[in-house]
Amino acid sequence: MKEQLELLEKEAIEKIEQTADIKELQSIKVAYLGKKGSLTGVLRGMGKLSKEERPVIGELANSVREAITTAIEQKNEGLEHAALEEKLTDEAIDVTLPGRPVHAGGPHLLTKIVEEIEDLFIGMGFEVREGPEVETDYFNFEALNLPKDHPARDMQDTFYLTNELLLRTHTSPVQARTMQAYEDSKSVKMICPGKVYRRDTDDATHSHQFTQIEGLYVDKHVKMSDLKGILDTFAKKLFGEDREIRLRPSFFPFTEPSVEMDISCKVCNGEGCSVCKGTGWIEILGAGMVHPNVLSMAGYDPKVYSGFAFGMGPERIAMLKYGINDIRQFYTNDIRFLKQFHNA
Repeated sequence: MKEQLELLEKEAIEKIEQTADIKELQSIKVAYLGKKGSLTGVLRGMGKLSKEERPVIGELANSVREAITTAIEQKNEGLEHAALEEKLTDEAIDVTLPGRPVHAGGPHLLTKIVEEIEDLFIGMGFEVREGPEVETDYFNFEALNLPKDHPARDMQDTFYLTNELLLRTHTSPVQARTMQAYEDSKSVKMICPGKVYRRDTDDATHSHQFTQIEGLYVDKHVKMSDLKGILDTFAKKLFGEDREIRLRPSFFPFTEPSVEMDISCKVCNGEGCSVCKGTGWIEILGAGMVHPNVLSMAGYDPKVYSGFAFGMGPERIAMLKYGINDIRQFYTNDIRFLKQFHNA
């Protein structure tokens, strides 16, 4: 049995040294040291030994087990180290190669236009206000001099959630809310950008969802000339110092008198072309003096206070400024279109 154990140790050590695979090494371990392994098989014969021989053979068996176990551990450590070195070699990064360029994005064109307009009006003393997109019928219509069944409501047919809740058709409700909140201090000078909704057929110039920026200035002795001065400054800063403006009479239920503002066509410099349809002018926004009824409903005395309001669409402004001919391009998320304006 002693010879068997010595031979078994020699045989196991040779196989361990010759193997070059971790899985094969595990198989060797099971074959020699497992419950059904060679060493266990040899030790089953210890019952036939005398009392004097058993301790000697038992000590030798433990020595053989320890020698094989040590050899397996050392070989396993060597194989793992070799595998790691091979992996590091295969996955090495050549730091001398040029790096891949990182393509940085940019803000959406509408976001840039809105921020540009905000900065412009903040510089003129206006504050930026926001309001809910789900609005009440009262603030969306009635507080703006549009009582129920008023025919002007047809132009702003919208999405109703209930009889009294709807998706706002303009950002003007923020004006009414702000005037009511500012009743104690009275003076109001603000703009309110945001999304608005109307039941409209989407085409190159219309969308059921679009962006709007409203402006409001209420105080004592506010005049139409103040409105014209503000809008003239706005047009020149946004479209160029050579832009001219004109105000045409119009109608809005919440302003009286009401005007449409045109800017001189930058393509033909007012001489007439296909862009301005031969007129030399391009309509850009609506405005007017705040209607006395709107002032009264907000808690202002129209005999003491006056004000002006205006509303514009950033999409239309962006289309005019950058020569875009389809409003749907702002919302289709086509990266080919959007990346043209990263540095605009």
